[in-house]
Amino acid sequence: MIELMLKPQVMLKPIKTDIEYNDALARVYELMQTDLTEGSVNSDELEVLSILVKEYELVRYPLAHPNPLEAIKFRMEQMNLSENELSNILGYRSRKSEILSGKRKLSLAMIRKLTELLHIPAEVLIQAY
Repeated sequence: MIELMLKPQVMLKPIKTDIEYNDALARVYELMQTDLTEGSVNSDELEVLSILVKEYELVRYPLAHPNPLEAIKFRMEQMNLSENELSNILGYRSRKSEILSGKRKLSLAMIRKLTELLHIPAEVLIQAY
């Protein structure tokens, strides 16, 4: 199959303004509407543009980390974990209640276990709450 180039080849460069960002999004959308061949010029352009758009969004529109307690509750729900199972991770039943109510802070050992077993990033769990 022969892939037609949608636009003349343009030198890709970092996205620095909202106008450039919107143009890049439009081009990404245009490329995604075609039947791209892996390794083609247009496929490579889409991949590079996607990286540039992502980097611009990370800098321009950063997302705040969720509250540590909300992150734990959300992850428990995702994994269908009961509060008893969380007690097993944190140590004691009373400790789990104190943690979830905000009366007790997470220890370093708890943060390590939650990161390892629930896959919650440590940078989320170490935030003040």
